[in-house]
Amino acid sequence: MAKTSVPCPQCRQPIAIELTRLFDTNTDPEAKQKLLSGSANYFQCPVCGFQGVYPSPIVYHDPEKELLLTFFPPDLNTPINEQERILGPMIKKAMDDLPPEKRKSYLFRPQTMLTQQRLFETILEADGITPEMIKSQQEKLHLLQQFLGASPTGLPEMIRQNDEKIDEEIFMFLSRLAQASAAAGDKQSLEALDALHKALLEHSTLGKAASREAAETQEAVNALQELSKTGITRENLLDLLIKSSDSDIRLTTIASMARGGLDYAFFQQLSDKIETSSGEEKSRLESLRERLLAITDAVDEAIKNQLEEARGLVNELLAAEDVEKATREALPRLNQAVAEVLNQEAQAAQAAKDEAKLRKLSQIIQVIQSAESSSTYLGLIDALLQEEDAEKRSALLAEAGDLINDEFTQFFSSLIAQLEQQGNQAEVLEKVKELHRDVLRFTMKKNLKTG
Repeated sequence: MAKTSVPCPQCRQPIAIELTRLFDTNTDPEAKQKLLSGSANYFQCPVCGFQGVYPSPIVYHDPEKELLLTFFPPDLNTPINEQERILGPMIKKAMDDLPPEKRKSYLFRPQTMLTQQRLFETILEADGITPEMIKSQQEKLHLLQQFLGASPTGLPEMIRQNDEKIDEEIFMFLSRLAQASAAAGDKQSLEALDALHKALLEHSTLGKAASREAAETQEAVNALQELSKTGITRENLLDLLIKSSDSDIRLTTIASMARGGLDYAFFQQLSDKIETSSGEEKSRLESLRERLLAITDAVDEAIKNQLEEARGLVNELLAAEDVEKATREALPRLNQAVAEVLNQEAQAAQAAKDEAKLRKLSQIIQVIQSAESSSTYLGLIDALLQEEDAEKRSALLAEAGDLINDEFTQFFSSLIAQLEQQGNQAEVLEKVKELHRDVLRFTMKKNLKTG
């Protein structure tokens, strides 16, 4: 997005910021998150150091909730007719970006929000969020802004003073802010958020616990991976679980990942070991058996529930009037359990020679495979965009191998067309176009060598 020169609200010196005024979930799925998180229009004056969200007129559009909201900061002291002149083109763009069949009467009755508070409340109320929940979220966002404004030396003490207020939701908000900053290409904000995340992990009670849990989980994963190098047997798996029995986290991680090895023969082996033990060792092994039985029961129940949910989702997709559309809309709900159910359904349909069902299953699978390819392509494009060195970009392309194919270049072209249509990310668009040229040159060289 191109930067706009505006006066700093405090010192009035000109500053350049990326100013977003139209937040339209129709063209940008992250629009609501950007607006509510406070990451949009966030700035820091290089002259006086003042920072915050820059006061700007806002049009918010969510066609799914039939919301078209406008807000004009009272501090700008703008006459009503001038407000309408500024907001009008944004409302028109929101309407023009919708296909004709989705243009409904709410578009002709934009709701005016007198305060930013009321703007946020109206958006959240449409999601079923109560005023009490809104107040709690705002307090957490305010706390995060205080943390971000603190000096590096004063931040640890501020975290300790607010330790009881730091919960999982604080970390969730921090993650959303980071995602929005990354999507906007705001490296400065991303670095500040990353530094705050590290400080919270280091100095808050919840952060320290999360760090310990992550470290123990990784230890368990590493131990299991090391064991797999020589081959996992019931004997060495049992030895590893005994060594890990002093930590619920390590024990649960290993038992969950190696669930297939914890069969009847494994527990019989553990029972035999208990029978030949005595005293404190016997009690420890008996406790281990009970804990492992509880873990495997929980894992089995979770897998059963996942498969039931997956089967229900697959049946829902098969019954849809437009299978491909329904599958695309359901992509965020798809997981490994769905893949297993699809495989089972395909085998059953083949055995029954049910051609109609096989066609529908094929449609579902094709949509999923296309989405997986898109995700892989986006990951590669993001990695290439992050790398500024031309030689290293070429190395990344070479490492990608067969991933650089006609489908990839077509996806790249579609991405450029999508960015051009949105028209609000000029800087990102130019970088993507430059990278596209690099990819085309690389592909041409590769094809010449092959020829």
